[in-house]
Amino acid sequence: MSLIKKILIANRGEIAIRVIRACKELGIKTVAIYSEIEKDAMHVTLADESVCVGPPRAADSYLNIPSILSAAEITDAGAIHPGYGFLSENPHFAEACKKSRITFIGPTPENIRLGGNKSRAKQILRKHGIPVIPGSDGNILDKKSALSIAKKIGYPVIIKASAGGGGRGMRIVREESMLEQAFSAAEAESLAAFGVGDLYIEKYIPLIRHIEVQIAVGGDGTAIHLGERDCSVQRRHQKLIEESPSPVITEKLREKLGKYAIKAAEVLKYRNVGTVEFIVDRDDGIYFMEMNTRVQVEHPVTEAVTGVDIIKEQIRLASGLPLSIKQKNIKIQGHAIECRVNAEDPYTFAPSPGKITFLYLPGGPGIRVDTYIYSGCTVLPYYDSLIAKVIAHGATRKDAVDKMKRALSEFKIEGIKTTIPFHKTVLTNPDFLSGEFDTGYLERLKGGHL
Repeated sequence: MSLIKKILIANRGEIAIRVIRACKELGIKTVAIYSEIEKDAMHVTLADESVCVGPPRAADSYLNIPSILSAAEITDAGAIHPGYGFLSENPHFAEACKKSRITFIGPTPENIRLGGNKSRAKQILRKHGIPVIPGSDGNILDKKSALSIAKKIGYPVIIKASAGGGGRGMRIVREESMLEQAFSAAEAESLAAFGVGDLYIEKYIPLIRHIEVQIAVGGDGTAIHLGERDCSVQRRHQKLIEESPSPVITEKLREKLGKYAIKAAEVLKYRNVGTVEFIVDRDDGIYFMEMNTRVQVEHPVTEAVTGVDIIKEQIRLASGLPLSIKQKNIKIQGHAIECRVNAEDPYTFAPSPGKITFLYLPGGPGIRVDTYIYSGCTVLPYYDSLIAKVIAHGATRKDAVDKMKRALSEFKIEGIKTTIPFHKTVLTNPDFLSGEFDTGYLERLKGGHL
């Protein structure tokens, strides 16, 4: 087996650049795709070739499967890397790649289909001894069924979209009188965001940590994990700060999480790179939450503490090569923190697109910045507001926090508003510094505004 020769990146922004960099180091040619309004984008400039796939709207370009497959065919790209977002978790796209004899750099269409059906995945894992949160056995058929299940498991409950993500199609219900309205709202939001209104319901457990475990699985089914990430700093279920290792996970709990993650991969017959997400309660109870069948935004913190290049591993595995590292060789070194810098008002979180008139990126020991922006570029209103990720790696958590504070103080950007002031405030908050926080802690601080 040998590496793929040319890869088309079906994405944009910082993740497209991240994939291009990995390809260059592996000696692989790259093809960028772009919408009509992004012909001068950085990922287009850095790729070996580029193809316009449609108008500015994502639905007409970055989600346009026929155009993307055509771009791969005319450039003779043997594989497609989907990045995250857009088509990365679309089983129809993975299937279309397979039919076109183009390698999809990710898990199988079956893996993606099952990962996208969270209620079904939980059903399967529950049968194999992996703990899941009490709730519906599959999707809820109607409001009457939802009322019956909620009464059985007890309030509060949470209604979730089976194909959901990013907090969409999700409602917390604290009493029976709220359920029917919440059900209708979640169904409508799920239908608008994902094209399907399927919902499931489970017990709502407050004061939890959102812990995810990075896995990699070879074509022969050999699975390894790369430790955990703590993604508990969230606003309305949107991750804002991630770190590895978690400040509250003990070695004993870490070993348990790793075993559950690998078992989930084996049971679901998972392949390539993915993330098994859990919640951990105040009593160290572990519950499987969902399977993410793509590379995560926060993958750099794992790369920092393990030294494993996750994108390169994806490409090697998709090429048919075995895992490049064994579980016994994975050692967690130091501590890493990632702050997502969004083009948003730091207090209202309203989008802030526009032209960047001045930019200075931070650097120095222990700092990595993944971004696509440059001075004079325009942050467009059509796409996600994430413009940069700052990753700090230190010998200890305190060292990583101190490096991040220094990096954010160096980060200068003018012309648009960003969430940098928000991150600066969080990094001085006593609860964050002590590690004593949960997924609801930002909401309790002035309604989510620090």
